[in-house]
Amino acid sequence: MQKTDKEMSRKKLERLAWYLDSSIRVPGLKARFGLDGLIGLIPGFGDTIGALISSVVISEAARMGAPKVLLLKMAFNVALDALAGTVPVLGDLFDFVWKANQRNVQLLNSYLESPQETVVASRLFVWGLIVVLAGLVLSIGMLGFVLIRALFNVAAGV
Repeated sequence: MQKTDKEMSRKKLERLAWYLDSSIRVPGLKARFGLDGLIGLIPGFGDTIGALISSVVISEAARMGAPKVLLLKMAFNVALDALAGTVPVLGDLFDFVWKANQRNVQLLNSYLESPQETVVASRLFVWGLIVVLAGLVLSIGMLGFVLIRALFNVAAGV
């Protein structure tokens, strides 16, 4: 991809992220939210639609040559936004604050300006996420084991 094409793509992505995350100002406050927050208010599938629209930023980053670890970090931002948005009221408030699209555009810009530092930080993030998820899976497994063991003890009359 040519340098001028990358610059044009960056500008388009920044504009899209602004529309999705910060285009609407709350009167009387400095707070802003965007169309993604409004779409997320649609019960049932609003957060799914928001995540699909947010995937445009990730796919454009991939087209611009972003490494997989950076794309994983960007996908995490969108997934967290969509997952949290499923919780009534609190999820919608989270959606207004998280601004996943602007985070992802900022990640892409950081990568394009200093690729090595951004890749190292993204790798650390992904490895940390793997460790946390593995710990969560092990904890749930151990909890299941303890609960089943307790049920057997109760059933056996011990």
